[in-house]
Amino acid sequence: MGLGQQRVMPPGLYAQEKACRQEERLIARLRDIELDGLLVGVLRKQAMLLLEGGPYSGLGSGAHQESVPMHTFARYLFGALLPYDGDLAYSVGLRAMRLPVLENQDEPDDPVASMNAPVGNPSRYPRWFTLGHIEVQQCALASTMLSAAKDDVMRLRTVMKSAQRNIHSSSQLFKLAQDAFRIAVPPDGGPRHLALLNVAFELGLQVMRVTLSSLNWRRREMVRWLVTCATEIGLEALISIMQKWYQFFTPTEATGPVATTIMSHATILRLALDFAQQEELSSCARTLALQCASKDPPNCALNALTLCEGDAYAFETAHQIVVDAAGSGVMTSSQLFTVARYMEHRGYAHRAYKLAVLATRGVQLAYNQDAHPAINDIHWACALAHSLGRSELASLVPLLVKHVQCATVLSDILRRCSMAAPGMGTLDAKRRCVRALSLDKPPLRPLLEAAIAAYVNTTHSRLAHISPRHYGDFIEFLGKARETFLLAQDGHAQFAQLVDNMKAAYKGKKKLMYLVKERFG
Repeated sequence: MGLGQQRVMPPGLYAQEKACRQEERLIARLRDIELDGLLVGVLRKQAMLLLEGGPYSGLGSGAHQESVPMHTFARYLFGALLPYDGDLAYSVGLRAMRLPVLENQDEPDDPVASMNAPVGNPSRYPRWFTLGHIEVQQCALASTMLSAAKDDVMRLRTVMKSAQRNIHSSSQLFKLAQDAFRIAVPPDGGPRHLALLNVAFELGLQVMRVTLSSLNWRRREMVRWLVTCATEIGLEALISIMQKWYQFFTPTEATGPVATTIMSHATILRLALDFAQQEELSSCARTLALQCASKDPPNCALNALTLCEGDAYAFETAHQIVVDAAGSGVMTSSQLFTVARYMEHRGYAHRAYKLAVLATRGVQLAYNQDAHPAINDIHWACALAHSLGRSELASLVPLLVKHVQCATVLSDILRRCSMAAPGMGTLDAKRRCVRALSLDKPPLRPLLEAAIAAYVNTTHSRLAHISPRHYGDFIEFLGKARETFLLAQDGHAQFAQLVDNMKAAYKGKKKLMYLVKERFG
């Protein structure tokens, strides 16, 4: 009788933990008592009195916000009464599901935070240090009732609605959904319970809605689990979450772990879909991909293109979304290069080239950025343009001259482009060149001039702030510069002029000028 009375949550961490332990000990003692007809009658009478009780009953129709929840005690009563009076057992369990202290406020999603965070108005109510433990007991009560009602559709729906209404922690709601799924689809291959599986799915959707706006640290796991649960239910559930993706997922999640997993070969085999069903699923995935790509091009473009590969119109639409995003500056050069590389990998070299040109316009390499992360992308873009033909390379060179001031990068590009004839990667024989490009004619001449100018500017910039410990590196740099100068017809004279200018302008750096004269005359 004492366990069922409405009582105030004691103040202080020690007092609250002690109250929880004492309640659990008393219930453990009760579990040790073997139930007979007489004791069952007493429990039934006591349970009905508690349900009909007034403000002094913990299971009465009303409970004060600061009263201790009845989850642990109700779980014991539910288990004891269920074999004898199922209706009464569920009445007790459902009444005890409430958690008044959280009914008028949002609970943090992080269970660790909820264990330590004080809850309630500190001027009126005690701080609930054991809230995390209380929520675990609430989830355990709901899980017990769902397990018991696994073959009763009406009771399953009632318990599910009660859980959705009273469980405020998304982490505990997710745990409840996982528990229901494990019972519905036993790992050992036992009989499946489809009604309980649908309840697990509904709880999972609720978790997705709650954590969509207030993110949970387990969000990624939650998304993967929901897709698994939907796969167990079947095609209709998968189509449903893809058609209503905006209610449950971010665009990145929808095109990533959701659609990609659904469209995987393993899922198709798992569901044993025929051709018409596969087409229906693919159509939903393409629609989702285009919607997500329009909403968040930087993060969804690549996955959207992958999902739309099977349909030429959808693929072209996704490609155009990327082009429009690049033109409006929504996507960074790095993101565009990634998409361009994908396009080349799939055999769309000319589309890849157009994206590479757009990406190059967003790159800016200063004279001293010889370790910039975009350098590999720049080299790839040049190699792609060179493989397509002379005109593509000629269109890209002005962008390189404008956006790349790093001398070593320009000289590397120059050498790579002059080693072989352009157009070797194209199938059109008319676009192929027989001989390698001349450095004295376009399109490589502007690149050579830009490389020489970059070396001149970089040389003076480095000399302005050079220290004796960097003299050796500078001499090596000049050696590389001379190699590039000598590619021009008058390169020898230009380099000699650069050396003479250095000797005149920096004659105070005697040791350095001595090293320059010793190496370059």
